[in-house]
Amino acid sequence: MDVGRPLDSPKDASGLLPSSLDLAAPTAGLLISHPHLDHYGLLPETPPQWPVYSGAMAGRLMALTAGIHGKVPVRDYRYWNSGEPLQIGPFRVTPLLTDHSAFDAYMLLIEADGKKVLYSGDFRAHGRKASLVRALMRRPPENLDALLLEGTNLGSEKATAAESELEHSFCTLFHRTEGRVFVSWSAQNIDRTVTLYRACLRSGRTLVVDLYTAQVLELLAESGRLPRPGLKQLRVVVTRTFVRLYKARGDEAFVERMAAYGISAKALASDHERWVIMIRPSLLRDFEQKGVRPTAHDAWSFSQWRGYLGQPDGHKLQSWFDSGMAQADHIHTSGHASTADLMSFALAMKAKRLIPIHGMHWDVAGAQFPNVLRLGDGVPVEI
Repeated sequence: MDVGRPLDSPKDASGLLPSSLDLAAPTAGLLISHPHLDHYGLLPETPPQWPVYSGAMAGRLMALTAGIHGKVPVRDYRYWNSGEPLQIGPFRVTPLLTDHSAFDAYMLLIEADGKKVLYSGDFRAHGRKASLVRALMRRPPENLDALLLEGTNLGSEKATAAESELEHSFCTLFHRTEGRVFVSWSAQNIDRTVTLYRACLRSGRTLVVDLYTAQVLELLAESGRLPRPGLKQLRVVVTRTFVRLYKARGDEAFVERMAAYGISAKALASDHERWVIMIRPSLLRDFEQKGVRPTAHDAWSFSQWRGYLGQPDGHKLQSWFDSGMAQADHIHTSGHASTADLMSFALAMKAKRLIPIHGMHWDVAGAQFPNVLRLGDGVPVEI
């Protein structure tokens, strides 16, 4: 279940697989819960004969990310549907679509020899799919032998407001700002793109995304009523650096297709237009060359974890907006469940054992989780 690459790992990922993972053992399947690198980033280091299971849209997003950094690895990909059990070797696996900042994220119910294990993957209960988590809590799997529960937000003070609350906050920011609003967010955080687009529709502004974000949205267009190129109040900024990147990859057809919905960086130079403009460090040079510079009439929002502002790319963005005296408004919510939601979920599952994973602060004061069994890395447990 999952083969994540640490987010702070060097670019060369070789040798990062845990020594406790037996690469020579017969393996019926590798299950990828969602398309975040800390859950699938070491996939290229695993044996190519291992079948890889995931959601179909998650598989597309992983392939898209791999294509940016090089060639897409050839693997035996097999896609599941939420709620539909599949037999993988001796295991009966039921993927359960869940709420997370990654698109197409799943919990995994695994059954074998009369035993049941639920793997939470990463999840939250305040995004646009929160109802899925609440429904599972109302009708949990019966007689769970073990719950493998993430605890990313334990001991933190990360915001866990609902995406609907963020939508209201962005509307307020858009209405009170005289000029443009620049927003920094992850292109694969589809909930946030939806939130921003809905706020634009409500406030009479136009959302401007870069070519990569447009490609992500086009890729997922068949998944439902998501923003995508061609809809009203959504434009694609076509910049020289991104065009060169896509042409070098042989994606001229995509660039030409997006030109129909495109807008030049130069057109964004006026701070009196009602633009909401995606901003990332890779766009700064092209924006500067076309006269796009922040002013005191503008606002900007860093809609990601605030800790990223302390890194070099974050410093670069902060300095750029400070130079133009643009007003700042940090509007964001975490992709992971709050401490209270984690505790409520654990209690609702009524598992005989709770095995903590993916968290550094399981001793946080006041967090009384039931039936906790702590395991060191590579330590086996018999269920």
